[in-house]
Amino acid sequence: MLTIIAAASENNALGKDNDLVWHLPDDFKRFKLLTSGHYIIMGRKTFESFPKPLPNRTHIIITRQKNYTVPENCIVVSDLNKAISICPENEENFIIGGGQIYKQSIEIADKIELTRVHTSIDADTFFPEFDTNNWKLTEKQHHPKDEKHIYDFTYLTYIRK
Repeated sequence: MLTIIAAASENNALGKDNDLVWHLPDDFKRFKLLTSGHYIIMGRKTFESFPKPLPNRTHIIITRQKNYTVPENCIVVSDLNKAISICPENEENFIIGGGQIYKQSIEIADKIELTRVHTSIDADTFFPEFDTNNWKLTEKQHHPKDEKHIYDFTYLTYIRK
């Protein structure tokens, strides 16, 4: 199963200057819970935005750069199809960004785990528009803003129809 996981604002903003545009600790915890022990597919810029590889996950980095070197437990490929072909077939595998990789995978993904952040924000990277007629919303959980979270947000789980 191929699952896209992302946090996007109401105007689909994901990030700016290769960084997130908010700090949502509970969303980070959910991301870790869902992706730990799995293969995670990302673009090079997303990978480079991490201080170090995320623990307990196999990283697949998509880049056109030849001889791109990565730490142990990371795999480099040249395109999305190669990335998917490396993943275990009978497991949930995650697309974690960035914007171009989401755009390339939105038509082939089986599931979307979207954290909808209830704000509109200035960004340079966006989550792609997707036709909700092709998806069934199976879970919805609202999280109000609080002392640790500057924005309200809602976890949305979509399964392809």
